[in-house]
Amino acid sequence: MKKIILMIVAGLLVVNYCNAQRHGSDFSNELQFGLKIGANYSNVYDSKGEQFNADPKFGLATGAFLSIPITRYLGFQPEILYSQKGFQATGSILGGDYDFTRTTTFLDIPLLLQVKPSSQVTLLIGPQFSYLLKQRDVFNNSTTTIDQQKEFENENIRRNILCFLGGIDFNLNNIVLGARVGWDLSNNNGDGTSSTPRYKNVWYQATLGFRF
Repeated sequence: MKKIILMIVAGLLVVNYCNAQRHGSDFSNELQFGLKIGANYSNVYDSKGEQFNADPKFGLATGAFLSIPITRYLGFQPEILYSQKGFQATGSILGGDYDFTRTTTFLDIPLLLQVKPSSQVTLLIGPQFSYLLKQRDVFNNSTTTIDQQKEFENENIRRNILCFLGGIDFNLNNIVLGARVGWDLSNNNGDGTSSTPRYKNVWYQATLGFRF
């Protein structure tokens, strides 16, 4: 697997170098489409009612983006991402220890303002709309393992969540190295009376992208 990833990265760098030789490296005034892949490092905050200590976990982040210039120094960047978040936790029930992993898979749609102080650096800030696609919970203790994927038919789960993002892109010709931090502005549950534990996601994201 590591060899395959290295081969893909090497191939992108070769294509990037060839395009740079043909077209130069300033893309600040060009409409561009790109693909990206990377990882989220996520956890939860503002929790209420959980009987555990939450720890961060890794998840996949991949999708596409569009870079739309407004002026030389400003632009608009909508994205659409398949994005895994969640957390890990440990706790105790009836004197027995357990560990728990929740993976929440979202369709994320960031709508980001670009600030371009140079052709090599782009600052990004803006809202994100997230739609919860599925949730997988894995519970382990000394006697059993429970692996459950939920469809949310009769639960008080908010599937549409408003978020906020900030980040930076480093532009190496056609290659884009991205770093983001994001957090939910909405709770995961629909109302305060639900027995569903309340929390909000927070995550750090790193991606490797290629723009055309």
